[in-house]
Amino acid sequence: MAEYKHDPTRKPLYLYSLPDNVISTLVPKNITSSASASTEDETRQYDDDVSDTASTAGSVSSTAQTDRTCALCNMDFPTGLDKRGHLKADLHYYNLKQKIRGLSSVTEAEFEKLADGMDESLSGSDWSESSDSEADTKHTDKKAGGLASLLQKQAVISSARQKAAAARKKNKGSDDLDDEEGDEQPDGKPRTTREKREAAEATASLQPFVWFSSPTLPENNYFGVYRAMLTPEELNGTNTDEKDDDAAWSTRMATAISTRQLAPISGATAAATATAIPSTSAAASDAATPAPVSIPAGYNGRHIFLCMIGGGHFAAMVIALPARRNKTANVPMNREATVLAHKTFHRYTTRRKQGGSQSANDNSKGTAHSAGSSLRRYNEQALIDDVRGLLRDWKPLLDTADLLFVRANGNTNQRTLFGPYEGQVMHLRDPRLRNFPFNTRRATQNEIMRAFIELTRLKVREIVPQGAGAEAGTAPVLDEAALAERQKQKEEAARRKAVAAKQKEEEDTALLHTSQLQGLARRSKVPALLSYLKSNDLAAATFRFFPPDAPQNHHAPTLLHFAASQNAPTLVSALLLRVGADPTVLNGDGKTAFELAGDRPTRNAFRVARSELPASAGIDWDAARVPLPMTRAEADQREAREKEEAERKEAERRRTEAARLKKETDTDNAGSNSAAGRKKKALPVKSAQEMREEEARGLTPEQRMRLERERRARAAEARMRQAQGGN
Repeated sequence: MAEYKHDPTRKPLYLYSLPDNVISTLVPKNITSSASASTEDETRQYDDDVSDTASTAGSVSSTAQTDRTCALCNMDFPTGLDKRGHLKADLHYYNLKQKIRGLSSVTEAEFEKLADGMDESLSGSDWSESSDSEADTKHTDKKAGGLASLLQKQAVISSARQKAAAARKKNKGSDDLDDEEGDEQPDGKPRTTREKREAAEATASLQPFVWFSSPTLPENNYFGVYRAMLTPEELNGTNTDEKDDDAAWSTRMATAISTRQLAPISGATAAATATAIPSTSAAASDAATPAPVSIPAGYNGRHIFLCMIGGGHFAAMVIALPARRNKTANVPMNREATVLAHKTFHRYTTRRKQGGSQSANDNSKGTAHSAGSSLRRYNEQALIDDVRGLLRDWKPLLDTADLLFVRANGNTNQRTLFGPYEGQVMHLRDPRLRNFPFNTRRATQNEIMRAFIELTRLKVREIVPQGAGAEAGTAPVLDEAALAERQKQKEEAARRKAVAAKQKEEEDTALLHTSQLQGLARRSKVPALLSYLKSNDLAAATFRFFPPDAPQNHHAPTLLHFAASQNAPTLVSALLLRVGADPTVLNGDGKTAFELAGDRPTRNAFRVARSELPASAGIDWDAARVPLPMTRAEADQREAREKEEAERKEAERRRTEAARLKKETDTDNAGSNSAAGRKKKALPVKSAQEMREEEARGLTPEQRMRLERERRARAAEARMRQAQGGN
């Protein structure tokens, strides 16, 4: 393997193909929570799709809390959707109970250790995009019950420990007082030297990572490897005495990393491997079970198996651990994963808009007898048969896999994989079996590959102990200047937050006023508009529509502009004469309200207001581009003249139209004496039924019914008139 001379943190580091200069410099570090370390966010992001959601020892040192941060659980999330899923998860509800009891929060790994052995989610909400667990049908009252069960379980364990400690203290003599100095406190925390050592080892085992230092990294930066990728023998050793030997533990960790270095797969081997595997990438339907998959002849190396099942979705993949060189093999650390086999299934098993599987609903409420429930029951059994058939076909690959990573929440999903059933392939007691030590989404091929990348890539974290002078036994002390600066920063942040909140409130209020005023002006509700301005203490001369960059508000930024553009002379007069609107304001195009008026009555309203408003109003009508003033009487006379002119033109148009129609009628009468006219007269006269059918031709059924009702009404009226005339 060629030595990688560049900065190893600039590109992803693969656990099974590390550069020589990194392997030779790795030093294991036993970093536990007792070290009071503070973990910073990852300073180098290798891949946007690979996000480390598992929490490490200590607390996040970042002081800024964003909308994607859970301050209670001390976790950051890449998106708001991830945070919303976390707020429904068991860990968040458990830490909420801890806070109410006055206790400290726990990390995700610590919570999984506490909930070990429980088959279903405590709160009934596993973090997934597709309701991956049948427990999603539980209600909020069941969440509290599940958490109470866990707290009760902890209380029972704590009580048992206290009783055991009391019994040991009673049976031991005064010779053991040195070893038992500092007995257990009522809170159940160990106080003896042996118990402190055991507690430190247990705390270290709860962390999802094993940390390694290297001179290739900056100060206080460490490489992290998931503990799930290591065996129990590598973590704890075969001899219990080795647990206290740091040198033996360091040697064991270094050996574990070095033995995982594999030579890249050559191009010929990768091609033979790819051709030896049948295609199993399509989503499952009702097609037949795929052909059995055997170990490829071109590859007999190490590999791992990953699968996820939940919510009717199943995805599985077998991936070779040696990296594969791609076309640009001359670039250091340029590798690709080799997929030996992969398969996805999906069946409609979850109840839409209600959550949970059909079997969970049947167990809680009894068997349903709808068509949808029968289809879901059939699909559940079909999914079980498909998954177990695929595991039987992949048995050679599963038997030789280094590790088996499985996500199967709920009893139904676990029974699907682990049975018991005839020809069972996977077993719960398999030492290779692992859970994913981080949150996962819907079971898809992309999610399986994301999980593989997350598991096999080294993480880079900055872990700074609390207090730079910890080795010297002195705690850092901030001087008065630093304290004052920190207090000043807090006050400035609070001030900016208050200003932003006030600005947001003002914008929301302005947006509400804009929508209300424009709606009233559009319907010419003059009294209601004036009342709204008065009740909300708004000045028509100064109020501007919000947001100003909207196209409509750019053209008409004020009420007067809006009224003029709507050709509402009554509203224009009310705004100018009663509420003091300013006609000199320009819009985004540099036009006044008068210039937006589209008809003569609206323009006359501006001229009448100019004549009626006194000079003391202080309006520059020339700047408003309004012509000479006009009295209301002149405006009325001009409007009457225009109305008479319009009526005269309309009467003349009607006379012209009548003359044209008369001329056409005379022409038709003259033509009736011709041969064509006589032929037209000789045509048979249509009957009443034919005329009714012709009228109804092309109408819709509703129109025909309406026409028929009208005919019957006219006939009834005719009969009534005839009867009255006969009497």
